[in-house]
Amino acid sequence: MTKEEVEELAEGAILLDGFDDCITGVVEEFGNGVRILYSRDKILESLQKDMSYEDALEYYYYNIVGGHFGERNPLFLL
Repeated sequence: MTKEEVEELAEGAILLDGFDDCITGVVEEFGNGVRILYSRDKILESLQKDMSYEDALEYYYYNIVGGHFGERNPLFLL
């Protein structure tokens, strides 16, 4: 799925900068609209290009999962 397809399907959903290749798909939730689904493993792999696994894991949970970016936050596949 290309970024353009995701943006079209999930207009208004939160996109994470720099993690386009980690998008798994688009999901729909009753009452919350369409949201973007990311692969946790792919995000961790991407982060490990610049840091250790432990630092990547900490960054992921604190800055990505723990971040509130808006009403239509992304979801993460474990």
